Amino acid sequence: MSDYYPPVSFYFTLAFQGISGADDAAFMEASGMDAEFTVTEIKEGGENRFTYRVPERAKYGNLVLKRGMMTASSSLAVWCRRILESDLSGQITPRSVQLSLLDHNANPLMTWNFVNAWPVKWSVASFNAQENKLAMETLEFSYNYFTRRTGGN
Repeated sequence: MSDYYPPVSFYFTLAFQGISGADDAAFMEASGMDAEFTVTEIKEGGENRFTYRVPERAKYGNLVLKRGMMTASSSLAVWCRRILESDLSGQITPRSVQLSLLDHNANPLMTWNFVNAWPVKWSVASFNAQENKLAMETLEFSYNYFTRRTGGN
């Protein structure tokens, strides 16, 4: 465990199962590490003070990743484009995505593994000739669930 508390949020790494290359894992922002239970309310006859709330299933948000635009030939871009530009007649190949928050020595403090992730949205930020900004893209992934653990692998 690190001597630094709280950890910084800007030092993290991403890895996509079956996709290698430092450029494909270089993102400026990652969000969507959230889970919640949906609940069903049950009303009991004669009990008017409250309703019972029972859990149903866990619900997960989308993993949202932002970065400067990459070339169309990157392995990650090819995988995303193959899915998003398809007519859905072919098979969608999900991949696991691993996100690790790092300490000052580049050791994982916390690792999230997103299971069966696949792209559902790819957007490009607007271009503006009056601003001096990077051309940004946002990739959004659906996934079945995530696991979270302290440290790496």
